[in-house]
Amino acid sequence: MRIWRSRMTAVENFGDRLDNAIQRSGSVVCVGLDPRVDSLPPSIRPQNARDWLAIAAAYETFCGGIIDAVAGHVGVVKPQAAFFEEIGAAGMVAMQNVIAHAKRAGMLVILDGKRNDIGSTAQAYARAYLGEDSPWNCDALTVSPYLGQDSLDPFIEQCDQTATGIFVLVKTSNPGGGFLQDQTTDGQTIYRRVAERIASENTSRQGKSGYGPIGAVVGATYPEQLKELRAAMPNSPLLIPGFGAQGGAAGDVAMGFDADGRGAVVNSSRHILFAYQREEYRERFGPDAWQRAAEAAAIDMNHQLNAARHRPANHAL
Repeated sequence: MRIWRSRMTAVENFGDRLDNAIQRSGSVVCVGLDPRVDSLPPSIRPQNARDWLAIAAAYETFCGGIIDAVAGHVGVVKPQAAFFEEIGAAGMVAMQNVIAHAKRAGMLVILDGKRNDIGSTAQAYARAYLGEDSPWNCDALTVSPYLGQDSLDPFIEQCDQTATGIFVLVKTSNPGGGFLQDQTTDGQTIYRRVAERIASENTSRQGKSGYGPIGAVVGATYPEQLKELRAAMPNSPLLIPGFGAQGGAAGDVAMGFDADGRGAVVNSSRHILFAYQREEYRERFGPDAWQRAAEAAAIDMNHQLNAARHRPANHAL
């Protein structure tokens, strides 16, 4: 579906924009920007763990350096709002600057905020984060569905108006997610019920790529459910967390792609951000070359995922 803005220029929907970013970069990697002060490279790590201004400056330097290192190899980044919020107002300014840096680098920005509410509050969240005229200027936002359909509607309406997207939590990668998501009502799991709603919303919103703007978060740590949900939401882009540090491997995410190896991005945070600490990169680069280590880790992840998503076995959905 094409979106027409008031200035009368045609704008692709988010499904097409994400697909174009994948095709342009040749990568389905999404780099999660989850800065943690204790894991920062020694050369930029603040000495005072409660100096919020210094930490915010370090986060901005670090995330900007990661963006510069991977910009030629991936098309999507995902700042995690919690790590910036944790250090107060200075952290929020840093996050805004990081988002702007990624946009200048030509990357799509998915903000991992897991927002939701009802009525005018949901509208305010949607207006705050989504679209180039919003304060945060994000391309997509993660959203919780557990307040019901009316809580999702304001986000979907904002997507329609601004050519942006949302990724709704469906089957998350954490071990405790099944507490609610796997529960059965009327013979159907909650995660499958949410998936059907997402699929329905995208029916009239498909772009040239075949994908709409309403995506789903489905963890790499549950490959069988990933296969099930790829089939249940054929027109929904997937955001797949859990790769690397959380235990998901390239083979686990393979079924998240469509028959053409498209339709999903796979998030990796610690494995790329702090690659300089991993043995295989530490020996090659050392702690001062943390950008080169991150770049190498992104390239290696690209090779793994590009091999996995084009295997013939992935096409038997």
